[in-house]
Amino acid sequence: MTRTGIGYDVHPLVEGRPLILGGVTIPHPDGKGLAGHSDADVLSHAIADAILGAAGKRDIGYYFPNTDASLKNISSLRILEKVRELIAADQGKLINIDATLIAEEPKIAPFIESMRTSIATALQLDPSCVGLKATTNEGLGFLGRGEGIAAMATAGVETSVVETQQRS
Repeated sequence: MTRTGIGYDVHPLVEGRPLILGGVTIPHPDGKGLAGHSDADVLSHAIADAILGAAGKRDIGYYFPNTDASLKNISSLRILEKVRELIAADQGKLINIDATLIAEEPKIAPFIESMRTSIATALQLDPSCVGLKATTNEGLGFLGRGEGIAAMATAGVETSVVETQQRS
């Protein structure tokens, strides 16, 4: 059976943190990064939730709670690796990822290929199976004011799980 999942994440921009997206450190014009318990990589978090959803699992916060001190500043690529392992343990196979970053700045286009490669490596996918795009929020709302960055993602997973229907 082939299933799809959707993921979304958003984090505020703050001073004093590196900006990591798709496992790649990207310079922000104001020297800002994303706030969070892990490295706050919104792109990887949205992808993780999409994969978990496609496999019928709970959300990223269930498996990687921000109350777990051992996860403080963890690389979100490691989270993606662990999510892939969770899926593989159930005989699931990740097919593809499609994701969009939403940010007024910095410009993301120069980093797309590096992010695709990092994400594909963590998920053991061919980079051609990872679609990445970036857009702005056209100056609207908190994203448009440059207060944060968001990401949306979908994932396709093949699973051998066959759901049985109860008969009445």
